[in-house]
Amino acid sequence: GRHEVWSWKTASKESLCLMWQKVKVQLMLSMSFLTAVLWYCRRLYSFLAQLLKRWSNYLQRKLIRNLSVLPEIDLLGYSAREWKGETKQAKQMREAYEELSRSCHIKYLRQVKRDNYSVVRAVLFQIFSQGIPFPSWMKEKDILKLPEKLLYSQGCNWIQQYGFGPERYTGPNAFGKLRKCMEALKTNWAEISATRDHEERGNLCNTLFSDESKECKLFEAIKFIMLYEVVEAYEQIKSREEPVHNLFSLLFARDSSSDPLSFMMNHLNSIGDSICLDQVELFLLGYLLQVKIRVYRLHRFNTEEFQVNYPDEYRREWNEISLLTENDRYYHIPLFRT
Repeated sequence: GRHEVWSWKTASKESLCLMWQKVKVQLMLSMSFLTAVLWYCRRLYSFLAQLLKRWSNYLQRKLIRNLSVLPEIDLLGYSAREWKGETKQAKQMREAYEELSRSCHIKYLRQVKRDNYSVVRAVLFQIFSQGIPFPSWMKEKDILKLPEKLLYSQGCNWIQQYGFGPERYTGPNAFGKLRKCMEALKTNWAEISATRDHEERGNLCNTLFSDESKECKLFEAIKFIMLYEVVEAYEQIKSREEPVHNLFSLLFARDSSSDPLSFMMNHLNSIGDSICLDQVELFLLGYLLQVKIRVYRLHRFNTEEFQVNYPDEYRREWNEISLLTENDRYYHIPLFRT
């Protein structure tokens, strides 16, 4: 009996040992597999994280490279880099920048792409980034209908000769392109001005002003609104219905813009291509957008024309934006810090 008990215990023990050996092998294989999976997942996670980081950096570099309004930089540092040397002009420019920093509390600036849309871009970017709403007259009128109104209601068939910056003449396609430009302006302006969060609004502006095709539509829409205002003023002058702003008298006094057609052909069509806005047109831009545009003209330092407002007659409720220029051709955006 004892022998049978011993045999049963021995057999059970051997069976358990054998089972344990098999389970142990399975556990070791499972642990090895699990370790391999974890190692693989860790490597995959690390790889995806590196890939995502590189892609993010690439998009950021591409965005900054394509931005037509660059991030803010130190004002005096910019002055020191751009105006080295001891020439009379370099010294005067450095003094002008120091005056801006000291007296006007301008500590930073945002560089704006140097092309013939420069001033329109700098103005519109600030209107969007500050969340300034539509001018009151744009709220009353549907700007999408302005091309149709000029072409059909007022018989301005010559708007088919409208030039879109570098794309000078489009003929019969001008009306359709103008309509798309007006749609782009209205849609983007409404969306951005309705965004209350400052950071989110800034991101929308950066995205918009890094797409050359989209931003050019905005600029061409602004140009066309300028033309519309000129036509309206010209009709009022002819009919003597009501007085117009004196800036239109200045505009029509030029031999090159004595009427809306000559204004378009000799001035507007070339803006964005070979010329930029001149002083009279900058008055018009501020007037139609209902903003006071304060321009710091550094090449006029120590004169009465160092700070100029466009237009010089404005309403108190109008928002104010500021520009900085060294030559009345290319403009940057000054940033104030108290």
